[in-house]
Amino acid sequence: MNLRIVTVTGQGLTPWLNDLARLRIRVFRDFPYLYDGSLDYERNYLATYTQCEHSICVLALDGERVVGASTGLPLAEEVAEFRAPFAVAGLNAERIFYCAESVLLPDYRGRGLYRAFFDGREAHARELGFDTAAFCAVVRPDDHPLKPANYRPLTDVWARFGYQPAPGLRTQFRWKDRDRNEETDKPMQFYLKSLEVSQ
Repeated sequence: MNLRIVTVTGQGLTPWLNDLARLRIRVFRDFPYLYDGSLDYERNYLATYTQCEHSICVLALDGERVVGASTGLPLAEEVAEFRAPFAVAGLNAERIFYCAESVLLPDYRGRGLYRAFFDGREAHARELGFDTAAFCAVVRPDDHPLKPANYRPLTDVWARFGYQPAPGLRTQFRWKDRDRNEETDKPMQFYLKSLEVSQ
């Protein structure tokens, strides 16, 4: 393997949109997201990042192949579903950087790339003057019929990176599960980390 990390911001993501769209569809198809995505939706969704000058995408490449990626942007630039819970909780979105998602092909996990994703986004957020990082993760029931027997949640990994679930800070987001015929709302839990002291 010839692994390397490439970081792009704003419109610098444009040449990578198709690769990132395909990667998101592939990785998020697995539990717990079970996402049944389309390239058209993904291109439209990812265009948000090319239109935000302070967005970031940390890419993991094997040669020229995109095998992982991690995105983020100021929370104030995110959709209402992600901003609203912070407003209700009295938290200032202008001080929060939203770490949108990290996707990595299974064969490349356990090589330190996930840590590189978080480090890259947090460094970017600190340079921009943000004092808090946030992300959210879908909440699935323990007895979900499509949950693999060997599934291991990432909560322990996130805790090692300094992220803790924020009690009561939740939202809902809609997408189509691969075993459903229509989109449904999914509960999403937010995790927060202070960026004022390096972890």
